[in-house]
Amino acid sequence: MTTEKVIIVTGGSGLVGKAIEWVIENDNGRFGRKDGEKWIFLTKATRAIFEKYKPTHVIHLAALVGGLFKNLKYKLDFLRDNLLINDNVLHTAHEYKVEKVVSCLSTCVFPDKTTYPIDETMIHNGPPHHSNFGYAYAKRLIDTQNKAYFDQFGHRFTSVIPTNVFGPHDNYDLQDSHVIPGLIHKCYLAKKNGTPFVVAGTGKPLRQFIYSRDLAKLFIWVLREYDQIDPIILSVGEKDEVSIKDVADTIVKYLGFGGSYSFDTTKADGQFKKTASNAKLLSYLPDFEFTQFDVAIQESVNWFLENYDKARTGNPT
Repeated sequence: MTTEKVIIVTGGSGLVGKAIEWVIENDNGRFGRKDGEKWIFLTKATRAIFEKYKPTHVIHLAALVGGLFKNLKYKLDFLRDNLLINDNVLHTAHEYKVEKVVSCLSTCVFPDKTTYPIDETMIHNGPPHHSNFGYAYAKRLIDTQNKAYFDQFGHRFTSVIPTNVFGPHDNYDLQDSHVIPGLIHKCYLAKKNGTPFVVAGTGKPLRQFIYSRDLAKLFIWVLREYDQIDPIILSVGEKDEVSIKDVADTIVKYLGFGGSYSFDTTKADGQFKKTASNAKLLSYLPDFEFTQFDVAIQESVNWFLENYDKARTGNPT
């Protein structure tokens, strides 16, 4: 008799958690719901939750997150809160004999001064960028904890490192969003109010963007099939980098914006590129099909328009 797998997802109401839930419910192939699996999506994980559900597997997404301004201002909060969240989840998983934990890191864990493309072996090669070192070190230490739990107890705790994630249920707050949801919201307001759409910077920096529903499929694959403790980068390929101008052009297209559209080159661009290698991922899943960028942007824009009233927008005027 096969024992049922009970999978809890911490941070289940966020961008990635909602995407995993969508894939589990809607994918009819290898990534959808399987017999013998019970999925539970949570806003947070506490000892009482572990006691109630007795999970066999955990996808750990819960974190204190924020944009550049918050990271700069609250470095200790980002360090301490995330250390406590991560230690609570991993140690409780240890106490309840959870078979496997998959935690979510970020490309900000990588050293500020590095060579490109970055890969999984480089995480601890030097200090992260000073702007978000609190968050970055807390996330790095998940990898350290995973290895310590394996060395001492043989636990299968691992982690993934996504590149820039976007999609339905994103955070569209103009004060605290990432680039794609921020530009979608900004362009929407420009169209609504008949004002210019102005993008900060030159538009030249390059980024690898991964659609949240593609990332969700890869999370599910990692949970079911990836057997290493070492982390794995989940990303589109190096050839799929797009410029911020490409992003803005695509958003303008799918929002049907016909007004004044320009770039404010007096604003800083940030890092020009943060290219990551997905060679390790492709060695396991050489035929994985990523959603075309245009299609993913169109679906994201449509979700935003259909759900504006309940989206995380920060309620601007």
